[in-house]
Amino acid sequence: MTTVFQYGSNTLESEINSKKRLNGAARFVGIAETVEPYELVFDVFSNNRGCAMANIVTSHEGKKVWGILYDVPDNLISRQTTPKGSKSFDAIEGEGVNHRRHCLRVRKPNGEELIALTYVTLKPTKRLKRASIDYVRLIISGLREHKISDEYINQVKQAVKKHSPSVLSLTVLYIF
Repeated sequence: MTTVFQYGSNTLESEINSKKRLNGAARFVGIAETVEPYELVFDVFSNNRGCAMANIVTSHEGKKVWGILYDVPDNLISRQTTPKGSKSFDAIEGEGVNHRRHCLRVRKPNGEELIALTYVTLKPTKRLKRASIDYVRLIISGLREHKISDEYINQVKQAVKKHSPSVLSLTVLYIF
């Protein structure tokens, strides 16, 4: 099993385990935050979703990113090892196209640290497209599903507002 750290739409368990993704193969491990300073940004465009998607970048302000840890069978990580008829995590994340694999240290609420696999943007988009409300709703629903703090959820909303100001008005910020 490979432990993966998810901070975007795959925070929602029904999304990562949907038939179009891992079809129930991801097992929830817990929540964690990055040990090193990172922040959530929306700087990569997804042709599949037609909107900007979440990414993590080094933070110069000491911020941390919270996410969800899942154990994923090793044979479902790479396109080369994934059985026919299944989707690899690399394919889901667009590894080699929009993203690259990245290992980072994360810390669970009990203080335990571990190395987890995640994906970060290969080439940030200079001319940003906006995130969609549906995509943001998946992220926030996943964070709430796993009881991530309202304080962090508000940071996510502010990141969306910063990168996609037309997506979230103050009213919508309180609906989520």
